[in-house]
Amino acid sequence: MLVDLKILLRNLVLPPGALLLVAFMGAWLLARAVSPRTRRAGWTLLLGALAGLWVLAMPYVASSLSRAAQRTPMLVLALPPRAQAIVILGGGSARESAAEYGMQPAAGRDLLERLTYGAYLARRTSLPVLVTGTAIEADAMRVSLARDFGVQVRWVETRSRDTFENAQFSAPILREAGIHRILLVTSAVHEWRAAAEFTAAGIDVEPAPVRVWSQPRYTVASFLPSAGALMESTEALYELIGDTVRRTLLVLHLRRHGAG
Repeated sequence: MLVDLKILLRNLVLPPGALLLVAFMGAWLLARAVSPRTRRAGWTLLLGALAGLWVLAMPYVASSLSRAAQRTPMLVLALPPRAQAIVILGGGSARESAAEYGMQPAAGRDLLERLTYGAYLARRTSLPVLVTGTAIEADAMRVSLARDFGVQVRWVETRSRDTFENAQFSAPILREAGIHRILLVTSAVHEWRAAAEFTAAGIDVEPAPVRVWSQPRYTVASFLPSAGALMESTEALYELIGDTVRRTLLVLHLRRHGAG
């Protein structure tokens, strides 16, 4: 129930849901306008929401938001990492039974990107791997790493529903194995917030982000809306808002700063 509520709030607060609600309110005011003031308010809401959708769907804006959300550099393996294990966070979509894989679990596009990099790091460093996510995500990660990359997962954490729980439920597993420093694999926009949660849980982190921002080449198309750019903007806004919420909870002492 809590997860369903969080998903509902996320869809209502973030684009396109939030802007579509504003557009609907504007259209409703226009349909029931009884005065010039009401009509102006309706047009303002409707056109403002449509303009907001256009702006957030521009690749230029999406790239700028992603850059703002990325606060950790990419991992450089020129020197051996001091980490003792690799932790790969679940995220995106995963299928419990994929027909094309003989009804075995399969990772979605975003999750597969993390698995690909996690497998690369596992082969380069020979470090053990922990995967963490929902039961479906974690099982898909375990199966995919073994089947598609030849990497065996040492630990599987299946209870977590968000980044906070990823850290809280993974930390005891790692500490029991004598591990206090990890390579943390997740998306670049998510890395900063995820690293903060693991640090608060008492685990030192070497960030290992995927999809690291690089300077794009802007063209006329960079200012035209696209579905992919809107998704990128939404993901970046989610992480920026999530980090703000995390910091607010710390200030209000509703979440602890470090492991007890």
